[in-house]
Amino acid sequence: MDPVIPDVLQETCATRQALERFAAKWRVLVIYALLAGPQRPGQLRRRLPGITQKVLTETLRGMEADGMVERRVVKDTAPQHVEYALTDLGRTLREPLAAICAWAAEHAG
Repeated sequence: MDPVIPDVLQETCATRQALERFAAKWRVLVIYALLAGPQRPGQLRRRLPGITQKVLTETLRGMEADGMVERRVVKDTAPQHVEYALTDLGRTLREPLAAICAWAAEHAG
């Protein structure tokens, strides 16, 4: 039996919507970074050379809105400290991303 191939050319296709979300340059890299566990924004910036604070904040907020990342307040008094972690939904991407890494390693060069 052939797998069902969604019509990703249709704007209403769930697969297309997911691909568009992950097409943002930093989202997949943030997921990779958070696979190691919860991290504060400063840690994420050090692990992701080239990302600006503004773009990191926007990326994390978008991923939080999509249910991929959760924001936790670690210290509530000023100065406030927060950390970000993958949600259960975000952690489901571990295997698909590992498959992409394996494919890339196999076809490098």
